[in-house]
Amino acid sequence: MASAAPAAPVANHAGVAEAPGGTVGAKATPTEAPVTAPPASPAKGGPEKENLIKLGISLTDRGDYRAAEIAFYQVLKAPRTPESEIKAALLALARMHRKQGTLTKAVAIYERFLKDFPLDERSPDALLDLGRSLRALGIHKPAIARFYSVLNSTLKISGGNFEHYQLLAKTAQFEIAQTHFEAGEFAEAHKYFTRLRLLELAPADRARAHFMAASAQRLQGDLEGAVTNLRSFLDQAPADENIPEARYLLAVTLRDLKRPQEALQATLELLRAEKGRTHQDPKRWAYWQRRTGNQLANDFFEGGDTFNAQLIYAGLVELAPEPAWRLPLQYQIALCYERLGAVERARQSYRDIVGAVGSPPAPEFAELGRLATWRIEHLNWRDRIDQQVSSHFTVPGDKSSPTSPTPAGPTSAPTPTSAPAAPPSPSGSPTTP
Repeated sequence: MASAAPAAPVANHAGVAEAPGGTVGAKATPTEAPVTAPPASPAKGGPEKENLIKLGISLTDRGDYRAAEIAFYQVLKAPRTPESEIKAALLALARMHRKQGTLTKAVAIYERFLKDFPLDERSPDALLDLGRSLRALGIHKPAIARFYSVLNSTLKISGGNFEHYQLLAKTAQFEIAQTHFEAGEFAEAHKYFTRLRLLELAPADRARAHFMAASAQRLQGDLEGAVTNLRSFLDQAPADENIPEARYLLAVTLRDLKRPQEALQATLELLRAEKGRTHQDPKRWAYWQRRTGNQLANDFFEGGDTFNAQLIYAGLVELAPEPAWRLPLQYQIALCYERLGAVERARQSYRDIVGAVGSPPAPEFAELGRLATWRIEHLNWRDRIDQQVSSHFTVPGDKSSPTSPTPAGPTSAPTPTSAPAAPPSPSGSPTTP
């Protein structure tokens, strides 16, 4: 399930906004912003160590983690290094390990910083990043404890940066809710995300809390409540980035509630989304449109509701210019035509697929071309059977009713195989991407 996750912006130890979330159900992947070193103090440390910290930060941002680590340790191991520069080097080193993915080392360095400098004004930021690192390691309860420590520490720190600490406190509450969600504690996650909506938040952050509360409610098993929350989210935040995923969740939740017509309507609304919206983030919209349409169409097809399945497949074709998606969808539409009795339209669709696949076909289309060819042979065989049966029963004066020989059907019928990863299976047994 990929996608940006709802989360409030947070100020890291550089005072730069950071978004903590991951996609729904996925691990959080914090977005790092460049860290700035503290102002130089020639009397205490001089410009040399300050430049090493700046160099390490620059190397971190370029992905040269080994060289960055060397620069930071030169500061930490140098004799008579001022405390202010030790703090800056520790925080920058921990950030480097988070970006590199060596989270265990990052945790150890944050713990050292908090033990040595518990009253430093950047302790709440360090606690926040420590909680995120623990959560990314799957250590959820200690992560939640660190986020609560952020709330407590912002009350103890004295200083004039009240807005920054207020932002940290709100972000910590987001992180607590997100951690409950990732731990599978959906009832707790729903409770905390719902509480967040009561805070003074920016509209985008309130919308994210609303969406996450509805997502947690669905996973908790409260499907009716999730439908109500998802619909109110769609009404109240029509421009939010999570709208396409919310429409997907609404459609599949309605399907799970055995309300197929409402599920169909939700799917069609997603497929017919205004061009202006989809152009804002075309990849995100395309992903959720295809996933929703494919999943619901397959369900309708398997459930025998061929007309609505064909309706959704046709809508998906308009969104699928690339052959790897379009041709399997056309095959599914042809299968729907067969079920609906539109044999000639089905036959022509199979012929179009064979023509598009070419001869010899590209390797990725070989199986699809073989299946379409076999379907044509099968339809031709059925036509011959129908003609012979019809001829047998319409011969005037024939009272003996001789049995006409039955022609053999097409041989070597291919065993249906799985489709490409995302499009519906060309076998007639649709799969979810």
